[in-house]
Amino acid sequence: MPNLLFLPGFMLNSHLWDEMRHDLATLGNLYFGDLGQDATIDAMAERVLQHAPQTFYLFGFSMGGFVAQAITLKAPERVLGLALLNTSSRPQTEQESAVTLAQIALAEKTPFKGLTSRALISAVHPDRSQDKALIGRLQAMALENGKDVFLRQLATLRHGSYAELDRITCPVLIVTSDADKLRTIQEAEEMAQRIPQAELTIINNSGHMTPLETPDALFDIIAAWIKQHAS
Repeated sequence: MPNLLFLPGFMLNSHLWDEMRHDLATLGNLYFGDLGQDATIDAMAERVLQHAPQTFYLFGFSMGGFVAQAITLKAPERVLGLALLNTSSRPQTEQESAVTLAQIALAEKTPFKGLTSRALISAVHPDRSQDKALIGRLQAMALENGKDVFLRQLATLRHGSYAELDRITCPVLIVTSDADKLRTIQEAEEMAQRIPQAELTIINNSGHMTPLETPDALFDIIAAWIKQHAS
């Protein structure tokens, strides 16, 4: 069976895949990367590679998608296929960087109580904004990561570069969703236009957190892609 390596997003961890884990295990050997120990995309990529199997299919969600792109460019001979889920390759804007610096300055002075209600609600479909169980699971992962990881991941600058995407020659699956407020369909389309072997799929009726909001739909997409390329 192929090796499948999964990378989470900002202030998430391997529990992001809990709804899909049983089904995913029918497709291959599961590995989960740790993005909580480093403060740069490059360092995160190096750490993941140190602990990864020799070859693997790589799945990067949101912030993990930036790390997954870096890994694929660093070690193309090890990445058999790349799935970019609800992510982008756009670099951080000056405005985003300014907001981040303000967040870091505030967070350094105050106790960490998890993510704000506004941040949590923005990550899910509007119809799920009052779903206490879903919001609670996101907050639980944030609290499990804690303040140190929060500060490190906030400080991570996204050095996306569409100019390098044409260097990715393995099969690439790009997944986005119609109600994602954090990463747009346009960003997914931009990546798909530049990556030679990319295919783009849009999940309907989902916000940003597709692995938790629409796990069955996402699994079906991943399963079909794996079966197509790992046979």
